[in-house]
Amino acid sequence: MTPFGTRLAAAIEDRGRFCVGIDPHAALLHEWGLDDDVASLERFALTVVEAVAPVVGAVKPQSAFYERFGSRGIAVLERVVAESRAAGALVLMDAKRGDIGSTSQAYADAYLDPSSPLGSDAVTVSPYLGFGSLEPMVEAARRHGGGLFVLALTSNKEGPEVQHARNGEATVAGTMLAHLRAANAGAEPVGSFGAVVGATIGSTDEDLDINGPLLVPGYGAQGGTAADLERIFGAAARWALPSSSRDVLRAGPDRTALRDAARRGNDAVRGLGA
Repeated sequence: MTPFGTRLAAAIEDRGRFCVGIDPHAALLHEWGLDDDVASLERFALTVVEAVAPVVGAVKPQSAFYERFGSRGIAVLERVVAESRAAGALVLMDAKRGDIGSTSQAYADAYLDPSSPLGSDAVTVSPYLGFGSLEPMVEAARRHGGGLFVLALTSNKEGPEVQHARNGEATVAGTMLAHLRAANAGAEPVGSFGAVVGATIGSTDEDLDINGPLLVPGYGAQGGTAADLERIFGAAARWALPSSSRDVLRAGPDRTALRDAARRGNDAVRGLGA
């Protein structure tokens, strides 16, 4: 299959780099005048898909907001994946999975195998059992043309106690970025193995040019701006994917308003890294 990095580069060129998070928070359901139940989850999520998936390059459903409803919520997530991809958007499953051995392989099968009902274009993963623990997912991504987004420099206040810790001369985050740089070596136009780097980290001395994509949560309602992205990422911003959910989702339930909000988000970051 065509590598994820190649497909992502085409999506950015065709539709832009803005990624819409499809995160059905209970508070957002209530803002839409909906109850906090499965029927409302389905109405919310599929309305967003119908509105934005035809016009953005990528969507990012957060698995936890579907899992909390059990099997019926997962069934809705399966439809989000299928209908978003049918509309031409790449699906970045925000699951942050990470384990070892056969369990890691099972996660790879769930999220990266096209035959799985949850099979997505890419999945977020945690490397903090050691980068080598991700090997089954790396191999599955290579085999199926999928991608990974590995937690590297997150915006949450607890992150630095792990990510800024040092292993010799390098920080833990720097070690993860180096692994990703190696995984993407020689890939053109860009590799399939990306990092998650928060838009509100302030600044970093780490080399973010990994020849791979950078998924950037925290943009928009959480405080990150286009100017922040230019400052933090520099030349690496050419492969940055700013992700926002609330700035777009609060425009619902009107589909036209949702689509317009997604387009405004895309326009605001179109020239990053140029």
